[in-house]
Amino acid sequence: MTAVRRVADVPDLIERARAGDPRAIARLISLVEQASPVLREVARALAPHTGHAQVIGLTGAPGVGTSTSTSALVAAYRAAGRRVGVLAVDPSSPFSGGALLGDRVRMQEHATDPGVFIRSMASRGHLGGLSWATPQALRVLDAAGVDVVLVETVGVGQAEVEIASLADTTVVLLAPGMGDGIQAAKAGILEVADVFCVNKADRDGADQTVRDLRQMQALGGAHSEAGGWRPPIVKTVAVRGEGIDELAAEIDRHRAWLVDSGELDRRRQARAAAEVEAIALAALRELPGAAALPGLAARVAAGTLDPYTAADELVDAVRRPLGPGSPAGTPWRRSPPSSPPRSA
Repeated sequence: MTAVRRVADVPDLIERARAGDPRAIARLISLVEQASPVLREVARALAPHTGHAQVIGLTGAPGVGTSTSTSALVAAYRAAGRRVGVLAVDPSSPFSGGALLGDRVRMQEHATDPGVFIRSMASRGHLGGLSWATPQALRVLDAAGVDVVLVETVGVGQAEVEIASLADTTVVLLAPGMGDGIQAAKAGILEVADVFCVNKADRDGADQTVRDLRQMQALGGAHSEAGGWRPPIVKTVAVRGEGIDELAAEIDRHRAWLVDSGELDRRRQARAAAEVEAIALAALRELPGAAALPGLAARVAAGTLDPYTAADELVDAVRRPLGPGSPAGTPWRRSPPSSPPRSA
């Protein structure tokens, strides 16, 4: 009886979320975070209503002002009459495992605005600056009819750039005094920027930070020009709202370029492919044949088996329980890629 009732509640939740009910939206995101048994039904019901929201990622090192900048952008988009969703990924509490909610402290001015939905999500140790549930939570907000989704990551370092595979536009924030030009040039996070934002521009060293970024762009690379797009550099003082309109204008200009160039479709297809692959891999790990992995790993570690043969045996073991019609007799062969795969 309970299971039937839970399934019956899903259409009601979807309908209420589509109408903008914040409780229904929150409940759907909770189902995502909890990996609920009805998650697949929720995903099927949401799918026809997604693909409309503009997804903007904001990331940067701790202390550059991502939360304040996110709040300022929310104000700018609301002034333009657009509905806004915010997914603020916080570090996990070492005691409760939940989000520390620091972002909500900085966004109190939007707490009572019915046109803004803010959700803090715990990273729970997930690397890359995001929570594992962020992609599906984004789908919930998209289906709920928001015009813009702002995804703010945990403060990240040089290589945690997962936000680039999730957002349509990635804004990388920097601040004066966060490192010299060499540090900026080697930081992998700068490679994913569609827009650079030098926040706290009222501090000494802001102009030097801009010069460092321009020098880095002059050296070439993916961060300099991708298919005709050269990431602009915007100076802001988010705490006072200075430069935020210019930042929003550059984000919208990038959106127009994405649409005109076809890059938006390419990025979203790559995002969907990564999402499907992650779900498929998780399902494969649950199959009985996956239990062979520890034994194979022990043989590889002992030097009695090479890793490629072990991989063949693992794939065959996973395929075997699938039953008639599965390509169990087909050996798995795959050469290692010549270079690491790039983020979308």
